[in-house]
Amino acid sequence: MDPWQSIDELIVKRRILPAMQAIREVEECGLQRAIEVFDERSEFLRRTRPDDFAVSREEHGQRVHR
Repeated sequence: MDPWQSIDELIVKRRILPAMQAIREVEECGLQRAIEVFDERSEFLRRTRPDDFAVSREEHGQRVHR
């Protein structure tokens, strides 16, 4: 499977930390860039696969820091 397909699945399933780790590995980047890529990819997926998300855009990032 293409690494981006796996990352996309992690994003839509709200598995944020594993998605960020995978992005850092694929992009060979630091945390700040991984956050930017995650946000860009999330927005792309929200436009192209809106029905795959179980939670709203507002709920998607909640409870990450707890």
